Amino acid sequence: MKIDIIEMTPTKAQFVITDANPAFANALRRTLTADVPKMAIDNVEFHLGPIMDEKGTAFESISPLFDEIVSHRLSLIPIPTDLDTLTFRAKCTCGGEGCPNCTIMYSLNKKGPCMVYSGDLEPIGDTKLRIKDDLIPIVKLSDDQALLVYATAELGTGKQHAKWQAAIGAGYRYFAKIEIDLAKCDVGGSCVKVCPKGVLAKEDKKIVVKHLEKCNLCGSCMEVCDAGAIKVVPISTKLLFRFETDGSLPAKDVLIHGLKTLEERFEALREQISTLEE
Repeated sequence: MKIDIIEMTPTKAQFVITDANPAFANALRRTLTADVPKMAIDNVEFHLGPIMDEKGTAFESISPLFDEIVSHRLSLIPIPTDLDTLTFRAKCTCGGEGCPNCTIMYSLNKKGPCMVYSGDLEPIGDTKLRIKDDLIPIVKLSDDQALLVYATAELGTGKQHAKWQAAIGAGYRYFAKIEIDLAKCDVGGSCVKVCPKGVLAKEDKKIVVKHLEKCNLCGSCMEVCDAGAIKVVPISTKLLFRFETDGSLPAKDVLIHGLKTLEERFEALREQISTLEE
């Protein structure tokens, strides 16, 4: 099996898998979405009672939304994750009590009237853990309303809850093979116009393939080609894979961790099979 990277950004990955089949690609898809861990807020404590500002003005500890809704919105905010230094709370040496090795604490203290954003979450401790996507709206506070919360983030996986899902929109399809019979082609250009992905182009009085990786095998070019000069077929051993992240983890780290997880599982399965043969 071979992987060729087409695009790799902090939040998006697109690559071609060669000498593989849909079964392997689907196993990778499920692993990326369900088994790669990331940090997410799992516990939120709301201050009850009046909240005083520096001038002694009292604000009511309330918002237009139920606390459960605010907690849900906080849990979906991307939390910076370093898998090299963080561990699962249940497996941590602190015995699950919570420490810098397994949890991240945030505080939020806002008084209305204002819009509360994700960037208002302040990490208690390392400032490197500040929320990167700081303009996610949480709730709008009116006059005399305030929000004081303490939120705890910990590692989890998408198998437990969607808030811990590291990869988003993971999917794959067959890579296309486009054959153009120049002897039959009349260079009419209708195939270029009908292609929804801009795969084909008209250059030097002939039709050429410009962006093969964009072809989704819709077959529109074959339908409009009366001369039958174009043939589009899927390559059964070549797959185009893509996924995105919410920014908690770079796409490269998600892919590497997913592949390592698959490798470990295959090795464990191989060992179990070998014991049966003995």
